[in-house]
Amino acid sequence: MVVRFGKDIRQLLLKLAHPMRTLVSQNCRLFSCSQRTCTDADLSKHPHKRRRIFSGIQPTGVPHLGNYLGAIKSWVSLQETDDVLFCIVDLHSITVPQDPVTLNRNILEMTACLLACGIDPEKSVVFQQSKVSEHAELAWVLGSLLTINRLKLLPQWKTKTSSSDGTLLGLFTYPVLMASDILLYRATHVPVGEDQLQHIQLTQHIAKLFNGRFTQTFPTPTAILGDAKRVKSLRNPAVKMSKSEPNRLSRVDLTDSPDEIREKFKKAVTDFTSAVTYDPAGRPGVSNLIDIHSGVTGLPPEEICARCAALDTAAYKMVLADEVIDYLTPIRVRTLELLQDEGRVRDVLERGSERAKEMARANFENVKNKIGLS
Repeated sequence: MVVRFGKDIRQLLLKLAHPMRTLVSQNCRLFSCSQRTCTDADLSKHPHKRRRIFSGIQPTGVPHLGNYLGAIKSWVSLQETDDVLFCIVDLHSITVPQDPVTLNRNILEMTACLLACGIDPEKSVVFQQSKVSEHAELAWVLGSLLTINRLKLLPQWKTKTSSSDGTLLGLFTYPVLMASDILLYRATHVPVGEDQLQHIQLTQHIAKLFNGRFTQTFPTPTAILGDAKRVKSLRNPAVKMSKSEPNRLSRVDLTDSPDEIREKFKKAVTDFTSAVTYDPAGRPGVSNLIDIHSGVTGLPPEEICARCAALDTAAYKMVLADEVIDYLTPIRVRTLELLQDEGRVRDVLERGSERAKEMARANFENVKNKIGLS
């Protein structure tokens, strides 16, 4: 009697344990998924899980300090909380003439810098746009939904056409490719600067057009605007820091040597007032330097001004240069190490592109089914 009672208890415990084992297994799979990029199926099963974020950067070679403070720095933290895809958008880069050898080198340098800054291919997907053909294929489908007049409304197109007599078609259609980049992975959020907001609005418009015509397919992506101030040119604080500006003194690249950084800050444009004060409208040059200082130290502008009250702007530039050197040195060293091992950098891109391709293929097949191309 006692033995039989024991068997009954064991059988009961086994029955109770079975759903618990299933729950543990499901939780383990969910935890594993959170360490890598989830598939669309994962997101549909666990809609409360995390946002899917897409961010692209053109392969302009080594990024500058404005790229880092305005975007890359925040990307590093996003990969800890969200499912993130970081794309080297090389197809976008060829909307202007490129030297093939230089472009190939720039792709490697940009990738190495992203890795050196803390982008982790085990926590996010780092890939090369041209390795995933579905970007261009979906762009063609989406472009077929739009009118020429809608694209002409974009301010970037107006700027480009006003400054050139022979504007290339790629500059007109690249916002559609940008929308394809985002929608191909069913991204829910996109980090952008204010100058890119109209492109996100176009993407939202395209998603609604497609969903309205072919049933719900794409989420409507939301723009993420960063808190960082836009870093301005060191030679002309009226414009943002950019690789397109020919004067090398206008920007600090992430791999600049300490001497180069000191030289660039020493020659940074300020004004005739020697005090260190923060007034973006009235003193844009020195205020830009203070914004950079704030970006690398985390100190608010008011505290920086208080700490540097006894300095004139010439002395302050050297203090700032030393802060930037200390901040960028680990990134510089790591980037140069990675560029000595190009095979490793290419492997990161290949593996990331394979993961992106798998996601893109499934999503584009769904699009083809919806529009009758299956």
